[in-house]
Amino acid sequence: MEQDEKWRKGFSPVQVLAISFLATIVIGTFLLSLPISTRGERLFVVDALFTATSATCVTGLVVVDTGSKFTPFGQAIILLLIQAGGLGIMTFSSLFTIMLGKRIRIRDQMIIAESLSPLTIGGIRPLLKYTLIFTLICEAIGVFLLYPIFCKEFSPLVAGYYALFHSVSAFCNAGFSLFETSFIKHQGNLGLNLIITTLIILGGIGFMVVTDLISAFWKRGVDKARRVSLHTKLVLAVSTILIGVATLIIFIFEGGNTMKGMPLLTKFLCTFFHAVTPRTAGFNTLDVGRFASTTLFLTIILMFIGGSPGSTAGGIKTSTLGVVFGTVRSMLWNRKEIELFGRSIPRDVAHRALSIITLSSLLVILSSILLLMTEGEKDFLRILFEVVSAFGTVGLSTGITPSLSFLGKLVIILTMFTGRIGPLTLAFIVGQRKPTSYKYPEEKVMVG
Repeated sequence: MEQDEKWRKGFSPVQVLAISFLATIVIGTFLLSLPISTRGERLFVVDALFTATSATCVTGLVVVDTGSKFTPFGQAIILLLIQAGGLGIMTFSSLFTIMLGKRIRIRDQMIIAESLSPLTIGGIRPLLKYTLIFTLICEAIGVFLLYPIFCKEFSPLVAGYYALFHSVSAFCNAGFSLFETSFIKHQGNLGLNLIITTLIILGGIGFMVVTDLISAFWKRGVDKARRVSLHTKLVLAVSTILIGVATLIIFIFEGGNTMKGMPLLTKFLCTFFHAVTPRTAGFNTLDVGRFASTTLFLTIILMFIGGSPGSTAGGIKTSTLGVVFGTVRSMLWNRKEIELFGRSIPRDVAHRALSIITLSSLLVILSSILLLMTEGEKDFLRILFEVVSAFGTVGLSTGITPSLSFLGKLVIILTMFTGRIGPLTLAFIVGQRKPTSYKYPEEKVMVG
């Protein structure tokens, strides 16, 4: 115990967070490399590493078919990696600490704060409790609702297993599926589409938003309506706008393309599904490889934005986009304060948001250049799509993932890992410094 405490003190919370993900990926790689994990020939180490990284980072990109290549043991390992990666490694371990009746150390609370992104560490314990309860309830309801749907195709035991796997994968925004073509053959199934998209939205909206809404609803009967936080308003507003606009655009450009000849209800289901799934889920009901260029580019934008802070989702996050929008608007309207929903945003939050977008863009550019070097024969838009899918931990692909070269797979692996822990977190790990107590003389420069 003392050695563990001594080891922890040598690292910052963000470094421990990154190391915990790395350790989980290494263990997952070893387990998936075992003969008991796969059918037929054993996986190459790089393929096992790719799969373990994709599962732990809840991405969903695959180089082999999950349902046919992996045995039930291998699939169970993937499912555990998804659950651990979705909740966050430190969150996962801390939940067991609470269950054992022990206290969470302040340092571990700081690490969890980096994982879940709460505004303060004071509410870590109740946040963990709500996180566990909310996760288990959502996944259990998902299993209960998906079970009768899969019972029409499989035996009761297999149907239960498929319901469990896809419920966890959907809520954790992982996108791993036991079906070779994801949910394409279920594209007209109203129940399955609504269940999966609801799980994706609940998992990607952020635990803080959920607890805030539950608290507001719970107290409404006691002291009337309680104002929800600015964070919750911003997340819900941006998410609603993104899904609404994406649904309309996809319907316009895919109605006569991948959805040609489909009934109107099926078209709507597919359109809504593909407006939701780029928020880092990775399931698909249409052949993404046949998408129009406009739809591909729209999906790239949605994947880059991702979900919300403190959720299982990746990307730059919806609140980041909202803060940047508020910053630009305040500049255009010549206002000193950054205002959103009648509240002022601190300048350091705006700086953080701009830093996240800048570093994320640089990461995508660098990864795209490297992948173009290793996979030069492939189309640029498809390369960019693959990179952003990895960065946003989405898992959607135009079909080029299995054909990536050894170096190409390594590029995507690094991109998935960086996308999961966050580019700003990585920057803190590499260049963490103490704040300076001095200030240089101010001088203006020309920009734009």
